[in-house]
Amino acid sequence: MDDFEAEDTAFSVEDISLIIKESIDNSIGQSSYQHSKVNTWTSNVVEQCLKRLTSLGKPFKYIVHCVMLQKNGAGLHTASSCYWDNGTDGSCTVRWENKTMYVIVSVFGLAI
Repeated sequence: MDDFEAEDTAFSVEDISLIIKESIDNSIGQSSYQHSKVNTWTSNVVEQCLKRLTSLGKPFKYIVHCVMLQKNGAGLHTASSCYWDNGTDGSCTVRWENKTMYVIVSVFGLAI
């Protein structure tokens, strides 16, 4: 496999980060936190991410995880661990915020 093919099938953190940010912006924009909309917003974010990721046509299975947190001084601690092939698999996490909320989206790409 030449370098171009390897690049074309690699997990690109830069590309994934842009997809995540655009999905959040499209789903939430500058809306204020509303508890009644959280389920819809989080579903829209993960569905948009998955749709865009699969349209890349790269040989990955994707896992998308979204956390939405109202800005009210509460703490949030989270961790994840994966047993995978560091040479082919990858992950990308984006923290996004506006005046009333934090959104944290993680994408895990597992090579097929």
